[in-house]
Amino acid sequence: MGRRRRSYQTTLAGTAVLSGLGVHSGEPVTLTVHPADTNTGIAFLRTGIPDSDDLEISARWDSVAATELCTVIGVPGRGSVSTIEHLMAALYGLGVDNAIIELDAPEVPVMDGSSSAFVDLVDHVGIVEQSAPSRFIRVKKSVRVEHGDSVGELHPFDGFKCDITIDFETPLIGRQSFEYAITADIFRDQLSRARTFGAVKDVEKLWAMGFALGSSLENSVALTEEGILNPEGLRWPDEFVRHKALDAVGDLALAGLPMLGAYHSFKGGHRLNHSVLKALFADDDAWEIVDGVPARETGHAEIGMAAPAYGPQTS
Repeated sequence: MGRRRRSYQTTLAGTAVLSGLGVHSGEPVTLTVHPADTNTGIAFLRTGIPDSDDLEISARWDSVAATELCTVIGVPGRGSVSTIEHLMAALYGLGVDNAIIELDAPEVPVMDGSSSAFVDLVDHVGIVEQSAPSRFIRVKKSVRVEHGDSVGELHPFDGFKCDITIDFETPLIGRQSFEYAITADIFRDQLSRARTFGAVKDVEKLWAMGFALGSSLENSVALTEEGILNPEGLRWPDEFVRHKALDAVGDLALAGLPMLGAYHSFKGGHRLNHSVLKALFADDDAWEIVDGVPARETGHAEIGMAAPAYGPQTS
């Protein structure tokens, strides 16, 4: 049961630990998820920073420090956490409103390149309702961002929908589209296992630059001019666009509250996803904070609206 079916905020039922490798450093990372109080949102706690105290970073759009290879949040001059999108997607997709994510390194572990391990982590520890009512960011009017031939848009919608299209020159990918209203079941069944992907020649360039040192066939779909290197093949014929949709869910989770809106992107990525959030919050007439109450169970996860709960905070 995901957040679209809840009247109240949620957190984790307990603490759980997961270990893996950072995709860029190739170094081991231990991640611990903790329950959190109502209205906390999702926050990352960096420990083990050399010559510095532990650092808490809110998982919000205005904490984003970089979007080139992954989504990075941080505090200038203090520290950062990178590759947060797959974990954020799992928390958002399954309906976890409040949690503290403790990390002993500057990267979330890549695991298998999807959200699958983080879904398992949430399932293992469980989700509990809290005493405070759920709150949502409601898109009131459309916003649009263009970066070259990439386009990102948010539109009003009673629920949360992703409409993602990619278009790659390589015939191994080509043009693919994914359009669904995102519920916990849809996220779990249609998105959570979609892995990150890349061309081997591009990864080799990143290795030479000191990035993607932990990238392997264990956590990425690798493409050459001849075909896909992974011996097990693809998990879906359109796994590529599904992963882009997974990334979009994780990046849009940085709104700070679950969103009532429809997101469309064409040839997008982390930079475009973040730019659309910036455009939304730059226009005070384009959004509002509302309390959510379930209207009825439908395939589109409709939400009935209580009176707008206006306020300066979005987490």
